[in-house]
Amino acid sequence: MAENTGNTENTGNTGSTGSTQDTGPTQAPRPDERVRALDRLVGTWRVTGGAEGTVAYRWMEGGFFLVQDVELEQYGQRVTGFEVIGREKPFGAERPGEDIRSRFYDSRGNTFDYVYELDGDTLTIWAGEKGSPAYFRGTFDAAGDTLSGAWVYPGGGGYDSVMTRIG
Repeated sequence: MAENTGNTENTGNTGSTGSTQDTGPTQAPRPDERVRALDRLVGTWRVTGGAEGTVAYRWMEGGFFLVQDVELEQYGQRVTGFEVIGREKPFGAERPGEDIRSRFYDSRGNTFDYVYELDGDTLTIWAGEKGSPAYFRGTFDAAGDTLSGAWVYPGGGGYDSVMTRIG
Protein backbone atom coordinates (compact mmCIF):
# COMPACT_ATOMS: atom_id res chain seq x y z
CA MET A 1 0.00 0.00 0.00
CA ALA A 2 2.68 2.56 0.94
CA GLU A 3 5.28 3.81 -1.46
CA ASN A 4 8.85 3.82 -0.20
CA THR A 5 10.44 7.23 -0.69
CA GLY A 6 13.87 5.99 0.31
CA ASN A 7 13.93 8.11 3.48
CA THR A 8 14.65 5.86 6.43
CA GLU A 9 16.27 8.07 9.02
CA ASN A 10 15.74 11.52 10.47
CA THR A 11 18.38 13.89 9.17
CA GLY A 12 17.25 17.25 10.43
CA ASN A 13 15.85 19.31 13.27
CA THR A 14 12.12 19.22 13.86
CA GLY A 15 10.45 22.63 14.06
CA SER A 16 7.11 23.55 15.64
CA THR A 17 5.20 22.38 12.56
CA GLY A 18 6.73 18.93 12.83
CA SER A 19 8.51 19.44 9.52
CA THR A 20 12.18 18.70 9.19
CA GLN A 21 14.75 21.36 8.41
CA ASP A 22 17.94 20.96 6.42
CA THR A 23 20.92 20.85 8.78
CA GLY A 24 23.70 20.86 6.27
CA PRO A 25 24.73 20.55 2.63
CA THR A 26 24.68 16.72 2.63
CA GLN A 27 21.47 16.21 4.62
CA ALA A 28 18.20 16.58 2.75
CA PRO A 29 15.01 17.72 4.48
CA ARG A 30 12.31 15.12 5.02
CA PRO A 31 8.53 15.41 5.07
CA ASP A 32 7.01 15.45 8.54
CA GLU A 33 4.86 12.76 10.13
CA ARG A 34 1.54 14.60 9.69
CA VAL A 35 2.03 14.80 5.93
CA ARG A 36 3.28 11.21 5.74
CA ALA A 37 0.20 10.06 7.71
CA LEU A 38 -1.76 10.69 4.51
CA ASP A 39 0.07 7.66 3.07
CA ARG A 40 -3.04 5.64 3.93
CA LEU A 41 -4.71 7.36 0.95
CA VAL A 42 -2.14 6.06 -1.57
CA GLY A 43 -3.77 3.80 -4.14
CA THR A 44 -6.85 3.79 -6.35
CA TRP A 45 -10.33 4.19 -4.87
CA ARG A 46 -13.87 3.75 -6.18
CA VAL A 47 -16.04 6.69 -5.07
CA THR A 48 -19.79 6.31 -4.55
CA GLY A 49 -22.47 8.65 -3.22
CA GLY A 50 -23.08 12.18 -4.46
CA ALA A 51 -20.08 11.86 -6.80
CA GLU A 52 -19.27 8.58 -8.61
CA GLY A 53 -16.04 7.38 -10.23
CA THR A 54 -12.42 6.83 -9.27
CA VAL A 55 -9.63 8.75 -7.60
CA ALA A 56 -5.99 7.73 -7.29
CA TYR A 57 -3.43 9.07 -4.81
CA ARG A 58 0.35 8.90 -5.31
CA TRP A 59 3.39 10.56 -3.75
CA MET A 60 5.34 13.09 -5.76
CA GLU A 61 9.06 12.30 -5.75
CA GLY A 62 10.55 13.34 -2.40
CA GLY A 63 7.40 12.53 -0.43
CA PHE A 64 6.48 16.13 0.44
CA PHE A 65 3.36 16.25 -1.74
CA LEU A 66 0.54 13.81 -2.34
CA VAL A 67 -1.11 14.02 -5.77
CA GLN A 68 -4.72 12.97 -6.34
CA ASP A 69 -5.97 12.23 -9.88
CA VAL A 70 -9.76 12.57 -10.13
CA GLU A 71 -12.26 11.08 -12.61
CA LEU A 72 -15.80 11.54 -11.28
CA GLU A 73 -19.33 12.31 -12.35
CA GLN A 74 -21.29 14.69 -10.15
CA TYR A 75 -24.70 16.23 -10.80
CA GLY A 76 -24.62 14.80 -14.34
CA GLN A 77 -21.28 16.46 -15.19
CA ARG A 78 -17.90 14.84 -15.72
CA VAL A 79 -15.27 16.10 -13.27
CA THR A 80 -11.62 15.42 -14.07
CA GLY A 81 -8.61 17.02 -12.52
CA PHE A 82 -5.79 16.71 -10.05
CA GLU A 83 -5.03 17.92 -6.56
CA VAL A 84 -1.65 18.61 -4.93
CA ILE A 85 -1.66 18.12 -1.14
CA GLY A 86 1.11 19.14 1.29
CA ARG A 87 2.50 22.04 3.28
CA GLU A 88 2.99 25.36 1.54
CA LYS A 89 6.53 26.71 1.67
CA PRO A 90 6.71 29.97 -0.28
CA PHE A 91 9.95 31.13 -1.89
CA GLY A 92 12.34 32.36 0.79
CA ALA A 93 10.46 30.79 3.71
CA GLU A 94 12.57 28.90 6.23
CA ARG A 95 9.75 26.56 7.24
CA PRO A 96 6.59 25.26 5.63
CA GLY A 97 3.21 26.39 6.92
CA GLU A 98 1.37 24.73 9.81
CA ASP A 99 -1.63 23.45 7.83
CA ILE A 100 -1.66 20.70 5.22
CA ARG A 101 -3.18 22.52 2.26
CA SER A 102 -4.19 21.52 -1.21
CA ARG A 103 -5.27 23.01 -4.49
CA PHE A 104 -7.50 21.11 -6.92
CA TYR A 105 -7.38 21.95 -10.64
CA ASP A 106 -10.17 20.72 -12.91
CA SER A 107 -10.60 20.39 -16.67
CA ARG A 108 -13.10 23.30 -16.69
CA GLY A 109 -10.51 25.81 -15.42
CA ASN A 110 -11.63 25.86 -11.78
CA THR A 111 -9.34 25.77 -8.77
CA PHE A 112 -10.43 24.83 -5.26
CA ASP A 113 -8.38 25.16 -2.08
CA TYR A 114 -8.67 22.80 0.90
CA VAL A 115 -7.07 22.10 4.29
CA TYR A 116 -6.55 18.44 5.29
CA GLU A 117 -6.65 17.18 8.89
CA LEU A 118 -6.18 13.55 9.88
CA ASP A 119 -6.97 12.73 13.50
CA GLY A 120 -6.65 9.01 14.12
CA ASP A 121 -9.03 7.35 11.64
CA THR A 122 -10.98 10.55 10.92
CA LEU A 123 -10.15 12.64 7.86
CA THR A 124 -11.53 16.17 7.60
CA ILE A 125 -11.09 18.18 4.41
CA TRP A 126 -12.03 21.81 4.97
CA ALA A 127 -13.14 23.79 1.88
CA GLY A 128 -11.08 26.96 1.78
CA GLU A 129 -9.84 27.42 5.34
CA LYS A 130 -9.80 25.30 8.50
CA GLY A 131 -13.10 25.70 10.34
CA SER A 132 -15.06 26.46 7.16
CA PRO A 133 -18.79 25.59 7.21
CA ALA A 134 -18.15 23.51 4.05
CA TYR A 135 -16.15 20.34 4.65
CA PHE A 136 -15.85 16.58 4.21
CA ARG A 137 -15.53 14.39 7.27
CA GLY A 138 -15.06 10.64 6.99
CA THR A 139 -13.76 7.68 8.94
CA PHE A 140 -11.49 4.87 7.76
CA ASP A 141 -12.59 1.33 8.56
CA ALA A 142 -10.28 -0.91 10.65
CA ALA A 143 -8.57 -2.32 7.54
CA GLY A 144 -8.06 1.17 6.06
CA ASP A 145 -9.74 0.13 2.80
CA THR A 146 -12.97 2.14 3.12
CA LEU A 147 -13.44 5.81 3.95
CA SER A 148 -17.08 6.63 4.73
CA GLY A 149 -18.35 10.12 5.37
CA ALA A 150 -20.17 13.12 3.98
CA TRP A 151 -19.62 16.51 2.40
CA VAL A 152 -21.39 19.19 4.44
CA TYR A 153 -22.36 22.51 2.89
CA PRO A 154 -23.71 25.59 4.68
CA GLY A 155 -27.47 25.73 4.26
CA GLY A 156 -27.68 22.03 3.31
CA GLY A 157 -27.08 20.33 -0.01
CA GLY A 158 -24.22 18.09 1.11
CA TYR A 159 -24.02 14.40 0.28
CA ASP A 160 -22.75 11.06 1.58
CA SER A 161 -19.53 9.74 0.08
CA VAL A 162 -17.79 6.38 0.35
CA MET A 163 -14.33 5.60 -1.03
CA THR A 164 -13.40 1.92 -1.37
CA ARG A 165 -9.85 0.87 -2.20
CA ILE A 166 -9.63 -1.03 -5.51
CA GLY A 167 -5.91 -0.92 -6.11
